[in-house]
Amino acid sequence: MIAAALVSLDLGRRVTGWALVLFAASALAWIGGAILTHDAALGTQNVVLLGIDLFGAYRYLIRKKPNG
Repeated sequence: MIAAALVSLDLGRRVTGWALVLFAASALAWIGGAILTHDAALGTQNVVLLGIDLFGAYRYLIRKKPNG
């Protein structure tokens, strides 16, 4: 909920990037839960979300802001 609030507040690239890091941490926790409960669908969903979160964190925290 904190990560979603940070993204929705649109407080800048750095804050949005760190919110995506929080989303990634959440996805990792869900992946761990999916492994422990043998829930393939939950695991698959969160692997995809983890990829999206990591790509977003890269865009907002590592990659330079595009000109224009």
